[in-house]
Order: sequence, then structure tokens, then C-alpha cells
Amino acid sequence: MTSSTLRPTAVLTGGLVVLLVGQTMATMDGSIVNVAVPTIRADLDAGDAAVQLVVAGYVLTTGVLVVTCTRIGDLVGHRRAFLAGLAGFTLASLLCGLAPNAPALVAGRILQACGGALMVPQVMSLIQLGHGGRSRDRALGLYSMVLALGVALGQVAGGLIVGADLFGLGWRPAFLVNVPVGLVLLALGPRLLPAGERVRGQRLDLPGAVVLAVGTGTLLAALVFGREHGWAWLGLGTGAAALAVFVRHERRTAQPLLDLGVLRPRGVRPGLAACFAVMGCYSAFLFTLTLHLQSGLGMSPLAAGVAFVPFALGFGAVSLGWTRLPERLGRALPVLGPLAFAAGLAALVPLARDGWPAAASAVLFVAGCGHAAGYSPLIARVCALAGPRHASAVSALNTTGTMLANVVGVAALGGVFLSAGDTWTGFSAGAGLVVVLLLATAVCAHRAVSRPTPRH
Repeated sequence: MTSSTLRPTAVLTGGLVVLLVGQTMATMDGSIVNVAVPTIRADLDAGDAAVQLVVAGYVLTTGVLVVTCTRIGDLVGHRRAFLAGLAGFTLASLLCGLAPNAPALVAGRILQACGGALMVPQVMSLIQLGHGGRSRDRALGLYSMVLALGVALGQVAGGLIVGADLFGLGWRPAFLVNVPVGLVLLALGPRLLPAGERVRGQRLDLPGAVVLAVGTGTLLAALVFGREHGWAWLGLGTGAAALAVFVRHERRTAQPLLDLGVLRPRGVRPGLAACFAVMGCYSAFLFTLTLHLQSGLGMSPLAAGVAFVPFALGFGAVSLGWTRLPERLGRALPVLGPLAFAAGLAALVPLARDGWPAAASAVLFVAGCGHAAGYSPLIARVCALAGPRHASAVSALNTTGTMLANVVGVAALGGVFLSAGDTWTGFSAGAGLVVVLLLATAVCAHRAVSRPTPRH
């Protein structure tokens, strides 16, 4: 992802819809599968290892490949890479839905992740190259909404699809639903997405790709599997060492996989750190609240997903409306957002101890507004600071960093939850840690928004 000569090419409304629906499919897929796991286990007589790979194999594969696939988008063209990834994702979804046994389903999920890793980073790259100014901010607001809420919406959709047992197929429609949607997008994409340009005279940094794959794969594997099997710290140390080697290599090679120059503009590093932190806090919050609602308060997966709707409404309202605010207030949102998110979470803990009163929904709405205010304007700010020449690098860092933050949030704060004596104690302890992290996030966000926007 070197500084390229790619010029902005307009992405019109139809093309934006194609990109966002593709992103939605990939984002929702993980949580849909989580809801379907008990049915998959029973239908395929799958063991614990197979079930874990059905869920975690997707995350691991995506994390290993996403930066390399972002660079491939530079080399072959972002539209071509997006459509190729979408075709792979759609075909793999069909294979998953038709899987006769657990190994076939695991293989299908890994192929699905390969397609998603190629498709997803092109979305943000095309948005940055296809929009400017307020238009870019509005498009990134929609992108942020899809990125954040796809997980919760997937839980609702998964509960509906699996519970309906369509045509007696049980869990299979959770994958098969992607096929007709993917085919429609593949038919519309070539017409609605700009052909754009590609970087010429450059090649893929294969040594960097291998070292990065080892580093991210080891880190993610340690976070997902290491704690259970007793090698978490060894895996984290090995992964961190491999990433340090990768950074050293990228600084020395003439055609790096990831242009680290994206981190030079003042405000980019604290801005990205704040984006990652607020998304990690969200994932940890969603995980612990869902477990408390289901295991502690006895809600079904579908009911727990519906209870989360006010959060989604708050997030959507701010994501869609923040660009209409006065510029001075808009610049303050990344700082005010984490504070509002923290306040809502702190207020929710006592309300959710023994039930789910109406006030809990109101507090969740405020928390959703805070989450959106802490992410959507900030990622737009980071894109403005980095400029179009670093569009792919920002996309790669945002996608990979958000994924790592989500896994870290669930692994660390989920561990706090699971070690508690009861679900409310675990939820309140996890919520307390999230509040502290959100306060630190507000400090990082202030450092990012206090920098003047450079002219590119």
C-alpha cells in the first residue's frame, strides 16, 4: 500500500449501495453463525473443535489476509478486487449451506473468509477515492453504521432464520441467504462501480505478506484459542515479535505491503487508536450484555437481539445526522461520544440487575448515540488527515485494527465476565473496565481532532 497515483473516481449512490450491502453480508455473517451453532452441532454431530473452527476460522483467516488483500486491490483495481471477493464469498456461502458434514463446513467457512478478506477492505478504499468533503463524511457515516451494527443485526436475523426452520433446512438458510443477494450485487457491481485505476509498475511484497500473516495469525490464534489451551502469552509474544519484524521490513523495502507513511500526519495515530478502542469496547459490551440477557435474565437469542434495537437506533441516528451539525460541534463529537457511551453503560448496570425495564432501552439509545459519535466522525477525520493517497493504507489499518480490537475486547473482558460468580456481577465488572477504557478513548480522540486538517 505505497503512496499511489490513484485519482479519486466518483462512486454514485447505486455503487455505494452495492458496497454497503456487500459489507453488511460479511459483517452479519459472524453473528448469524453464532446463533446457529447449537443447531449446527446437533445436525452435523460436530465436536467442540469443529464448532470452534466454524466460528473462529472465519476470524483467523480474515485477519491473516486482509492487509495483503487490500494491497491486491491497489495492484489489480479496487472494483475488480471487490467483485472477485464478492464472487468468492457468495460461492463459499453456497458451499457452507450445502455442507454434508463438519469438515466441509469448516472448509467452506475458510473459503468464505478468503472472499470476505478480499472484498471488505475495498469498500472503504472505494468510498475514500470516490467521495470528498461532506459527501465522504456522509458515506463514511453509512459505512460506520454497517460496520458496527451488522453484528447485532446478524444476531436478530440469525434468530429469525434459524427459528423459522425454512423448508425444514434448519441452520442452512443462514448461509444460503447470501447467495441470491451476492448474485444481484455481482450483476449490478460492474455497472454501478467505477472502474478506477490501479497502481502500475509495482508488485506484491510477498516476504512482508508472509511475515504479517504469521504475526496476525499467531496473535489472533492466541486470543481465540490460547487461554483455553495454556499458551496465550507465548502466542501473544511470538505474534508481537513477528509484527515488529514486519514493521522493520516495511520501512526498508522499496515497495511495502503497507505504507507506514500513513501514520506520519499528526493526529492519525491517536485517531486510529481511539477508533479501535471504541469498537473493541463495543464488542466487549455486546458480548457481556448478550450473555447476561440470555443466561442471567432468561431471554432467547432473538429477544436479546431485539433488546439491543434501541442501541442500533441511536447509532443510526447519529451516523446519518452528524454531518448536518455545525462544524464546531461535529469536531467535538469524537470526544463527547465515548463519554456518552460510558455514561450510558454506567447507568445501564443497575437497571439490568434483575430485569429489563423501559429505562434500560432509553439508556441503550444514549449509549448507541455515544458510540456513533465516537467512531463515525473520527474515522472521517482520520481519512481527511491521511488524504486520498493513503486511502488503501487507512482501509487496511481500520479493518485489521478493528478486528483485533474486537477479539481483544471479547477475550479480555469476556474472560472477566466468565470468571465471575453470576452474570450480573460479570457484566458489571466488565462494564466498569469498559467505562475506564472509554474515558481513555476520549483523551486519544481529543488529540486527533485538535490537529488542523492539512490540504492534500
